[in-house]
Amino acid sequence: MAEKTNHDIEHVEANGNFERNWREEKWGDRKLSVVAQDIAIDEKHMTIPQAIKIYRKAIMWCLIISCCVIMEGYDTNLLGNFYAYPSFQIKYGNPVPVTEQTPSGYSLTAAWQTGLGQGAGIGSIFGTILNGWLVTAFGPRKVLLYTLCVMTCFLFIVFFAPTKEVLLVGQILLGFEWGIFATTSPAYASEVLPVQLRVYMTSWTNMCFIIGQFISAGVLRGFVHRLDAWGYRIPYALQWIWPCFLIPAVYFAPESPWHLVRKNRLEEAERSIRRLQSGEGGQDPKKTLATIVYTNNLEEQLSVGTSYYDCFKGFELRRTEIACVCFGGQLVCGLVFAYASTYFFQQVGLDVDAAYSLGWGANALALFACFCNWFILMPRFGRRTIYVWGMFAMAIELFLIGILNVWTSRREVAWVQAILTLVWTFTFQLSAGQLGWALPAEIGSTRLRQKTVCLARNVSNITGVIGGTLNNYMVNPTAWNFRGYTGFVWGFCAAAVFVWAYFRLPETKDRTFHELDILFAKKVSARKFATTQIDAFDEHDQNDLAVRYSVDGRPPRRPSMVPSVTNVLASHGRSEEAAAQRRSSVVAEGQQRRPSIGPAVTDYLRTHN
Repeated sequence: MAEKTNHDIEHVEANGNFERNWREEKWGDRKLSVVAQDIAIDEKHMTIPQAIKIYRKAIMWCLIISCCVIMEGYDTNLLGNFYAYPSFQIKYGNPVPVTEQTPSGYSLTAAWQTGLGQGAGIGSIFGTILNGWLVTAFGPRKVLLYTLCVMTCFLFIVFFAPTKEVLLVGQILLGFEWGIFATTSPAYASEVLPVQLRVYMTSWTNMCFIIGQFISAGVLRGFVHRLDAWGYRIPYALQWIWPCFLIPAVYFAPESPWHLVRKNRLEEAERSIRRLQSGEGGQDPKKTLATIVYTNNLEEQLSVGTSYYDCFKGFELRRTEIACVCFGGQLVCGLVFAYASTYFFQQVGLDVDAAYSLGWGANALALFACFCNWFILMPRFGRRTIYVWGMFAMAIELFLIGILNVWTSRREVAWVQAILTLVWTFTFQLSAGQLGWALPAEIGSTRLRQKTVCLARNVSNITGVIGGTLNNYMVNPTAWNFRGYTGFVWGFCAAAVFVWAYFRLPETKDRTFHELDILFAKKVSARKFATTQIDAFDEHDQNDLAVRYSVDGRPPRRPSMVPSVTNVLASHGRSEEAAAQRRSSVVAEGQQRRPSIGPAVTDYLRTHN
């Protein structure tokens, strides 16, 4: 045993990740680990009012950047509710007999409902994957800025679309942008805020989604009786309003300091932190920077890389699974059925006015539920508790909708089914609706956060495409026509997610990213995350973990072409910085990973103390 231990020690010392003796680096007159520990303790003892006071500028920037998601919520809700919209049906639908379910005399087939409804989702899948590389290379600020400009151009396609085919192309192209907005905003918020505020601003992304849906529902209700082309074109045209103020706002936003640290741009990272903090409460931006450097160093010791491949290695695989199922669970627990429910209202016999009024009311109820979650549930309960029991309640509500379909020919029963979808919407936004966005941004390691969020969002996109396709056939009167029995299908799916969450979803409330790294590296059971006591700065413990996850001896992997291309583009115009990074990335003989930012930290401290 002693011989094996000595071998392990030699093995570690031979690994290039350990040559820099990172725990002895100085931050001012103290070790980096001591400074990081002090900041972590101060942050965990900080109250929410104190955190708001110190990080009010960071909150403002998070609110602004997350507003990009308003456009996605607006557009997706728009098209999903256009299927029952008279002017849209007349323009793009096929003639059908006038019935209670098709009062305009026109209807889109289930196939075209599926194609148009899932076009943006398909585009979002590719946009999300690309975003994982783009943000790593360019940073979230630049990516959002250029994406807003591109999206402004693509809106012309859906506005002037003469046919369903052109409209589909426009939706797919816009989907690229939606995927980028939805994955960049929560990751940015989780990086610039302390533990107390993290869940609020990551879930604020979901609230922006709801705000967009609420605005679109109100616009649809206002133009529902306009039967000419402007009845659906005006709602599309209103999307040009957002880039007018978001483009200049994002241009002046500070870059994520975590991204800058990973790029060895420590001086810029410190300036960014100064722009995010108010300078009150004794917060020292340089010490906050020390915490970021320390956590980044720890993850390098645990062999956490920065590629999509690394998301499926070691304990990162478990983190990726949790993030993906949490986000995907939003869709399979009934979202495609009970949330955008205007079309379902019409199919159970409610008239157009009642259907769109209820749809608008559902969005208002969802927004109210988000505030209830913020001010009542989140301060008192953990993320795991809210998600698990919210999923259980949604399964019961969906089963009730299915049971009531036996008597759906009675108008009062149809109204009860409609009201149950509103109850489901309220429950959804109390639980998985908010936390499905917040948890993926917390679960992933800091070096893989953006790619973890992207993978989770793509699971959501894929389940949305599959679920939306199936739901269109289940509800459409010209297809399977399940009507309320569709509740049984999604009820069983919600029950399955409940079982998974009970056994696999850990508690992240009040845990720093550094603590989460240790808990996952130690493979702590999900049900023990909240109660397990750890010393996140125990060097002996971290050395043992570093030995366990050392990458020395693993075969090298050929780098992907796409991130190589994005890195070349990102370094364009920064030849000196790129050359410096290449010099610091020289791999000595026998080593297989780039040395960490330790030398850059040393140089930075030497010139800034």
